Amino acid sequence: MVEELGITVKKEDDMPEWYSQVVIKGELADNAPVKGCMILRPNGYALWEGIQVYFNELIKSLGVRNVYFPMFIPEEFFHREAKHAEGFNAEVAWVERKHEKEAKYAIRPTSETIIYDSFGKWLRSWRDLPIRINQWVNICRWETKDCKMFLRSREFLWQEGHCAYQTQKERDEETLVFLDLYEKVLQELLAVPVIKGEKTEAERFAGADQTYTIEGFMPDGKGLQLGTSHNLSQGFAKAFNVVFKDKNEKDQYVFQNSWGISWRVIGGMIMTHGDNKGVVVPPMIAENKAVIIPILFEKTKSTVLKEANKLVEELKEFNVILDDREDQTPGFKFNKWELNGVPVRIELGPKDLDKKQCVFVRRDNGKKEFVKLSEAKKRLSELLDVMQEELFNKAKKRLNENIEKVTTWSQFEKAINEKKFVLAPFCGDPKIEEKIKEETAATSRCIPINQPKEKPGKCIKSGRPAKYWVYFAKAY
Repeated sequence: MVEELGITVKKEDDMPEWYSQVVIKGELADNAPVKGCMILRPNGYALWEGIQVYFNELIKSLGVRNVYFPMFIPEEFFHREAKHAEGFNAEVAWVERKHEKEAKYAIRPTSETIIYDSFGKWLRSWRDLPIRINQWVNICRWETKDCKMFLRSREFLWQEGHCAYQTQKERDEETLVFLDLYEKVLQELLAVPVIKGEKTEAERFAGADQTYTIEGFMPDGKGLQLGTSHNLSQGFAKAFNVVFKDKNEKDQYVFQNSWGISWRVIGGMIMTHGDNKGVVVPPMIAENKAVIIPILFEKTKSTVLKEANKLVEELKEFNVILDDREDQTPGFKFNKWELNGVPVRIELGPKDLDKKQCVFVRRDNGKKEFVKLSEAKKRLSELLDVMQEELFNKAKKRLNENIEKVTTWSQFEKAINEKKFVLAPFCGDPKIEEKIKEETAATSRCIPINQPKEKPGKCIKSGRPAKYWVYFAKAY
């Protein structure tokens, strides 16, 4: 019988309802009183903090420094870059004071415009380049669809990096370097496999010449964009007069990129690893790597608690939790911490103490093993590493098994209906892409950087010569 705090639907039966329950009952987030928004609870924010710490270390090694810009952006800034303004027009929320002559301000949907205005003021000579900055901020995009926590909301948290360079070559190289760092965050930290590629013209970021992406594939057969890195060329530099004196004292426009991930990656992690007991948190990102649950009886309670506290001290580097509540049964506690996704449960009772051992239980597969107390620290470290690796390998296997390569329209329709991640030859025409979307609800996910050796032949929809192989799927 499912306890009240447990998940009441199966992931394989109703993934949207399962996902909502896992997020709320796993105490990651909650619905907000403001439509289209959500409340990030401590468990959820701890994941975001873990991502910040991990990613900050990666980008700071490249010379990126963190900054903060205002959330209010002058309306006039949007009109300087026409494609950017057009691309974000429907999503921008505006602040306007009545009876005041002050101009309207947009609530930050992204920060290219306000940041590049400052670049234009700061930059003087080639000696000031490259500029590499990043900010961790909230974003507002006025979604009209229902909020899906972590995946789609009117306000969300993200990081956005912005760089300016002397040369196109340097810009091109680093645009892909930041994409590689996102791959590292997803695959090494969150254990979520991704495919790297370039967005088609129809899916490109507004104002960019090229948009690169990392794409995930969720267990319900939908694609999920998890991070992007944009080649902005010199469009914004010309719009905001971001000019520098080169070594010959001639004025030159900078080359720019921007790159970002949001808390959507947490949603991807939840869907990838979660099960019918709740959240499964990969050990590397888990705030608490283990929970100790002492099995308490009146006669042996003090002895067991004493040893449990000694174990907490022994394992302090793993930030373990000691659940020594006496008003809840061990079974209730087991369910509670499974729901929250703590990687390893450690049980310690009087019979275990007699044998100088404890019981380790992995959250992802429920496997139990008896571990000598003297070896607990060493074994926990080993087990966490194994669990991290196996979570990724399991998800990678599922991704590979669901990729289907097709060459005809009938094969394409069949594969999309079967919820596959479909690799197909495509001509690149945005109008043809829109037809594909209208007829199948599938969108292009990316042009994979690593193209198959086999030439793409003819486009699966138009019949014209295909430019490249493209991944398609239904998506969030």
